[in-house]
Amino acid sequence: MTLNEYIEQHSSLESELLQTINHDTNLHVLNAHMLSGQVQGRLLALLSKMIQPKRIVELGTFTGYSALCLAEGLTSDGQLITIEHNDELEDMIRHNFHASAYEQQISLMIGDCKELIPTLPNDIDLVFMDADKREYCTYLDLIYTHVRAGGWVLADNTLWDRHVIDPAYDKDAQTLGLRAFNDQVAQDERFEKVILPIRDGLTIMRKIG
Repeated sequence: MTLNEYIEQHSSLESELLQTINHDTNLHVLNAHMLSGQVQGRLLALLSKMIQPKRIVELGTFTGYSALCLAEGLTSDGQLITIEHNDELEDMIRHNFHASAYEQQISLMIGDCKELIPTLPNDIDLVFMDADKREYCTYLDLIYTHVRAGGWVLADNTLWDRHVIDPAYDKDAQTLGLRAFNDQVAQDERFEKVILPIRDGLTIMRKIG
């Protein structure tokens, strides 16, 4: 048994719908490894339930798995806005949302995060960043004013399969983007922050003031 298998066996299970999305994504979608999966999905759900956000924004929907995990913590009148650049995934995303109990609380936007973030409301409680790793610094700068004081930002993949500390990836654009983001966050006094070595790295930030 691997350590990951042990962790999975001792963590809460996915819902039947999330299991289906996991299976269908792995069966039909390229780069299925981008899906959050059971353990990280349960972490996202628990964090959302602890925060009890009224407004969540997700940057990078993929097939909708992480959005549905985050939606578990929404207040009864809450809303989750999720942005996906790949319009070829739209039908699958909408199908998955339609099958959930949160369909009426989720709004899907198809387009470029850099263009759509400025159109978002200014009372965001929780942000989950999981889009183009080369643009993480830009996303954070754009989203900052939209997050309320005391609000939370989660950034996925910030250890990037250990590539952030591997000189072999010194010319890889996504690795360089994540290194720049990690360095920026480390020096950013506007946030309390910590990187969790779960899956591919998850940075948790709390906006100060």
